[in-house]
Amino acid sequence: MAFTPKACLFDLDGVIVDTAKYHFTGWKRLADELGISFTEEDNEQLKGVSRVGSLEFILQKGGLVLDNDTKVRLMERKNSQYLELVETMTAAELFPGVVEFIDELLAAGVKVGLGSSSRNAPLILELCGIADRFEVVVDGNSITFSKPDPEVFLKGAHYFGFAPKDCVVFEDAVSGIQAALNGKFRAVGVGNPQTLSQAEFVIQGFEGFNLAKLEQHLS
Repeated sequence: MAFTPKACLFDLDGVIVDTAKYHFTGWKRLADELGISFTEEDNEQLKGVSRVGSLEFILQKGGLVLDNDTKVRLMERKNSQYLELVETMTAAELFPGVVEFIDELLAAGVKVGLGSSSRNAPLILELCGIADRFEVVVDGNSITFSKPDPEVFLKGAHYFGFAPKDCVVFEDAVSGIQAALNGKFRAVGVGNPQTLSQAEFVIQGFEGFNLAKLEQHLS
């Protein structure tokens, strides 16, 4: 039997737009200041992880224990550096095909929302010129628990008034796929099929992807 989603919830970083490079630059600068090695492989492990969790990962890597005030200061500094980089973003940095896919969903009457741990999600959507396509934005400012807790997606589904089983989550991070599954959502991975093997299926990107293919894979 054909499955047509009532709503699709998208992660932001790595799904709609690539901000991982900006996060990497910000965290690398901070790690360098602290004398801690931080590589692109380390940055991959921080996909879908909150700001606090990311800092803790770096501190643990360097065997550093800091007081809370210092941690807050470091996170604020990293975020201000990140925002300086992000504010140069334009629609040109949206992943190929993603806007066309979202527009097809909206034309078909499928609701579209954002579920991201990023506190800067609304700003990024505005800068990229796609904020008006998202009826609901659940971001790091409106959640208590980070992925793999399903809160960020459950809030989106609750806003629309739909059961999780009727909604599809698009995620590029293992923690995000786990969050979707923990919330009983249908989960589509965007990226590496081996890394995201828990997803129902994985796409490399949205170029050439459409609603018919989504329905086909999930039916």
